[in-house]
Amino acid sequence: MGTRSRIGVMHGDNCKSVYCHWDGYLDFNGRLLLEHYDSSKANHLVALGDLSSLRPDVFVAEGVEHSFEKPAEDICIFYGRDRGETGCEFQTDDTFEKFYERADACGAEYYYIMKDGEWFVGTTYKSDTKLGGKLVPLAEALAEQDIDVYDETERALVVGK
Repeated sequence: MGTRSRIGVMHGDNCKSVYCHWDGYLDFNGRLLLEHYDSSKANHLVALGDLSSLRPDVFVAEGVEHSFEKPAEDICIFYGRDRGETGCEFQTDDTFEKFYERADACGAEYYYIMKDGEWFVGTTYKSDTKLGGKLVPLAEALAEQDIDVYDETERALVVGK
C-alpha cells in the first residue's frame, strides 16, 4: 500500500495540485521535492498531472525509453503521459482550505505546496500537532525529524538537527 500525497503549486490564492500514489512521506517525496524541485520545475511537475511515483526528473531525454511498465531510472511516472490514462489532469482550488479538503478526500497522508519559491508540508492526520492541517516549511519539518538533505545551492549535505 502506498503512502499517498498531494503536491501543489500556489499562484496567489489558487493552488494547482496533483495526486501522487507512492512514497509520500517526508523522507522520500519531501526530501526529493526539496532537493530537486525549484519553483519552475514544480510547475512542470504539476502540469503533467497525477503521478504514480515522484523521482528527481520530470522530463524524458530524447532516446531514453520510459513508460509505466518500463520506467527509466530517476524519472517521474505519470498516469497520463506514461500510461495513457485520461482524467488525471491537475486540479485547481481557490483556497488552502479547499486544497486541504481535496488532499484529504483523495486519501493523501501528506501534502506539499510550493509557495513563493519555498516548499511547505502538512499532513491530513489531525492528531499530528506539528503538521496536521498546517503549512510548515519543508526544510524545518525535515530538520525536525533529523532527515538529511543535499542542498544543491551550497553543494553540501545539510544534516538535520
